[in-house]
Amino acid sequence: MGVIGFQAHHVGLSVPDIEASVDWYVRILGFQLEKKMEIPPIGAKIAWIKNGDFRIELFQMQGAAPLPEDRRIPNKDLLTHGWKHLSIQVEDPASTLAQLKENGVEIAMENVVDGKAMGFIRDNAGNLIEINQVGTPFAE
Repeated sequence: MGVIGFQAHHVGLSVPDIEASVDWYVRILGFQLEKKMEIPPIGAKIAWIKNGDFRIELFQMQGAAPLPEDRRIPNKDLLTHGWKHLSIQVEDPASTLAQLKENGVEIAMENVVDGKAMGFIRDNAGNLIEINQVGTPFAE
């Protein structure tokens, strides 16, 4: 039986430098800082960022292991179980990717699927973000 009334709320993301990540998501993807907090018993710094109705809960934990190199490469990342990437839709992926590249954002991959441009970028910590066209239900 499925969950009734399901609505996505947020995704959690562990980062090495919470201030740098908040700055990157605000400056590059237009998120807004919603709240900062700490949970001393587990040593977590947390920042909630929001774009529209979507939130990312950023975590910085002392002693956390860095993102493995193969998790920074879309095709290699598929060889490890777990969440793979965040996907965002834009009106014109090709020009968005070009603008992001001009702004110094690291492009992990660019491609054309079903005649539509799409690609993957890396955030400041190396996490993958897919850029595809509004109205694209999924890539085949």
